[in-house]
Amino acid sequence: MKRAAICVIAGPVGIAAYGLVRLWGKSDEVYGPGFDWQAAHLLGLAGMVFFVPAVLALSRLLPRSPWRSGVVALTLIGLAATMVQFGADIVEGLLAADRAEMSALSADFKDIPGVEVAFYDVVPQLFFLGLVVLAGMLAAKRRLPWWSAPLLLVGIVLPVVTLDLLPIGGLCMLVALAPALPAVAQQSEPTTPPIIVH
Repeated sequence: MKRAAICVIAGPVGIAAYGLVRLWGKSDEVYGPGFDWQAAHLLGLAGMVFFVPAVLALSRLLPRSPWRSGVVALTLIGLAATMVQFGADIVEGLLAADRAEMSALSADFKDIPGVEVAFYDVVPQLFFLGLVVLAGMLAAKRRLPWWSAPLLLVGIVLPVVTLDLLPIGGLCMLVALAPALPAVAQQSEPTTPPIIVH
């Protein structure tokens, strides 16, 4: 299987794994800081990283257009903001001695002007919005079934209800994107332009 197809699988799996480790960490009612917090957030961050090539690969199933470029750009901007959020959570977990100190560090970071909008409340949502729109565009071109975009939306909304539903949300995202795997696997890998030495 081509690397791009693996990334399409690994992105949602990373989100589901993040949710599962989070539930395991909460089982003793002492979640963060510590190994469970770091493991969960590293898995979530890995999922976001895998989504970058996944989004690019899925977009290549569509004809080039300003709409495609715009949706991909917004999706990647949202992804970048989400990665910063995960990175901040990881750093705060490393620096804090207990949950109260970790919450205080998080509050200090969010108090920086623009941080809450850029990395928490608004910009990260562009990733999820862009992914659903991209799935809708793929469905319109019959590269995904009609139910992929609604199922993807369900997978995104479930963790908003409660983060405990993250594993199911990740699974929904995986099932929604899975029909595109054969087409993604058939893509030729992007090539690096040759270096010309004068």
